[in-house]
Amino acid sequence: MPPSSDDGPSPRILVLWDIDHTLIETRGVGRAIYERTFKSTFGKKLEQLAKVSGRTELEIMTETLRINVLEPTDETVAELARALISGYEAAKQELGARGRALPGAKKTLALLAEDNRLHQSVLTGNLKDIARIKVEAFGLAQYLNLTTGAYGEDNYNRAELVHRAQERARAVTGAAFANSRTVLIGDTPNDIAAGIAAGVRMIGVASGKSSVAELKEAGSEHVIPDLGQPEKLHDLLIQLTAQTN
Repeated sequence: MPPSSDDGPSPRILVLWDIDHTLIETRGVGRAIYERTFKSTFGKKLEQLAKVSGRTELEIMTETLRINVLEPTDETVAELARALISGYEAAKQELGARGRALPGAKKTLALLAEDNRLHQSVLTGNLKDIARIKVEAFGLAQYLNLTTGAYGEDNYNRAELVHRAQERARAVTGAAFANSRTVLIGDTPNDIAAGIAAGVRMIGVASGKSSVAELKEAGSEHVIPDLGQPEKLHDLLIQLTAQTN
């Protein structure tokens, strides 16, 4: 557990991390798992995978089934979800070997975990079990409270995931995280759009396919190029959430 701070043990700032291309890269393993899983589950080749960047897994699975000429019923979506989780479990060692934690990710999470004012969790389009497998594969899970996160099976709407995470964090910590004390950190315009719609603070990280300029254009109030300066990010989090009560 991180040491106590002058503010006491109760956190007052909720930090919600996107995972893919913000903290980690699967470097093609995710696509390979989708292809294997789809074929073994439905007996046909995956001809096309839906766009994945900044979207929830519910959206991705539904569209993928449709464009591969399968009806996206509740049953087929649930079947694909179960198969994907099993596929990631089976490929966890491969994921750790071929993928990577992005530069500075582990150091940043570790530094923020030392400050008891901060409660770190995730807001990701991944299914919860896949999110867990990913952060475990790269040694990041110890810094994140996955119980209080929000995931791709919770809602199609990414902005609604923000509210779900706030509710879960309050239930676990006993602290009420107002929008002004909630910071979403992500690498895509969809992450930024979710933060704007939910009314929370945002930090864009240009570690994925979107540039600093594109994230600023999407409306992010702050954008950093990567996670290479953990101390500066920590200071920015404190400054952002100190601006309002």
